Amino acid sequence: METDTKILIVDDEKAIVKMLEMMLKKEGFQHIYTAHTGKDALGIINNNEVEIIILDVMLPDGSGFDLCPRIRQLTNAYILFLTARVSDLDVLTGFATGGDDYVTKPFNPLEVAARIKAYLRRNKVTASVPKHESTNRFDFGRFTLDESAGELLVNGELVSCPTQVYLLLLYFCKNPNKVLSKSALLEAVWGFDSYVDDNTVSVHIRRIRERIEEDPSHPKFLITIRGLGYKLIKGS
Repeated sequence: METDTKILIVDDEKAIVKMLEMMLKKEGFQHIYTAHTGKDALGIINNNEVEIIILDVMLPDGSGFDLCPRIRQLTNAYILFLTARVSDLDVLTGFATGGDDYVTKPFNPLEVAARIKAYLRRNKVTASVPKHESTNRFDFGRFTLDESAGELLVNGELVSCPTQVYLLLLYFCKNPNKVLSKSALLEAVWGFDSYVDDNTVSVHIRRIRERIEEDPSHPKFLITIRGLGYKLIKGS
């Protein structure tokens, strides 16, 4: 399987970069960029349409957590953190700064490939919806999600939306007024082969609310159903 997907690997450990590069090329990914510092990574992102970024947390010129928001100013690419940190706080920090997924070191490089392929499959399904279908535009009054254009509009203004945040909101839009459990959301949006946990859903729910709600602390659209999950409210 050969793919045109452009991938950037950011890690100061050259052996890890080389290992990932070789493995990804073996899996059919031929367009791979590499960087060993945050500065070099930003330069590559500025000059190329990178779709997937494998980002180490510990870099010689700063933290990947600090770099991630700067990357988000440039692209909505899928960001997969590589981290030796395994505490809940570290994982939540990665998601809160704009990451989409994470793998803990030491890791099996095939796991990284599996995460990337799972993401690409989900993205392909989303992109394959025919544009003439009336169901590809979801209007909730304050905000509209246009599936065919891959755009979120809030009060008529285009709002930046990282991939996993977009896919989660899209799933809610396709299932309005239904209570969806965290486990159901993990299965539907992240896939069977994802190792993310319940905290992932909580953080991404917050990121959605920050975009669509007038007051994210008192949501009117994406509400919590205590003990059961979440529900996206759509009036008749």
